[in-house]
Amino acid sequence: MAKDTPPRWDRRMQQRLARGEAAALGELYDRFAALVHSLAHRVLDDDAAADQITREVFGYIWENPDAYDPRQGNMRAWVARLTQRQAVHRLRLAEATAYAETGVGSAEELEQKVRRASVAARADYIVTSMPAPLRAALELAYFQRRDYRQTAADLGVTEDEARRRLRLGLQLLSTAHTRPFEGTSPPGQGRTP
Repeated sequence: MAKDTPPRWDRRMQQRLARGEAAALGELYDRFAALVHSLAHRVLDDDAAADQITREVFGYIWENPDAYDPRQGNMRAWVARLTQRQAVHRLRLAEATAYAETGVGSAEELEQKVRRASVAARADYIVTSMPAPLRAALELAYFQRRDYRQTAADLGVTEDEARRRLRLGLQLLSTAHTRPFEGTSPPGQGRTP
């Protein structure tokens, strides 16, 4: 991952939050607010709803710092899981309400929409979290339409290294379709972020 948060930082942050240090919440917000907002926006396609999800996620973290389990992954991944769950929950509610009011659509269409939004959010998270060399190779190859030879030349690496980076980046991205964000759900419906 690009700038993996050291486990020691994660644990220290959790301890500071548990002590009620407002500065810790501010530091966590500065570090992850853009991630939270972009994931929520990717699922909901609505700035106001993404803003609300951002507030809810950081509110949940502030009230439940012990919900984070370092054995389940780093804090960045935990924050992303909380965001994805809350955004998908909000999407399901909005779509179900719209269906109930208009009668247009079906439960299958709702689940397909939720699945597509979830996969897109996970793919965004994977791309932003992958190591910079892999991300750079993918950006050159797919956004700038470079082949592996041109990618190697642009990055100043061997062709074999460019192929390896592209292959690994694509393997990581392929998990967006096969795996949801890992982890356990936050406790209690009232306390769900």
